[in-house]
Amino acid sequence: MNLAAIGAGIAALTGLGAGIGIGIATSKATEAVARQPEADGKIMKLLLLGCALAEATAIYGFVVAIMILFA
Repeated sequence: MNLAAIGAGIAALTGLGAGIGIGIATSKATEAVARQPEADGKIMKLLLLGCALAEATAIYGFVVAIMILFA
């Protein structure tokens, strides 16, 4: 079995963590807006920033997996 393929698979798992993190953040933001509707704008700004950072880690993991396979 090719060890590079195993390493790439493990690196690609960052997408799973990012998806779970974004889901939890979205649920907490929804709860926060439900409790305090007047803070909707601030909550959404922070939610989008957090989701962008979580998605960036998933993209970095994907790039590392591709580099492991083809470099």
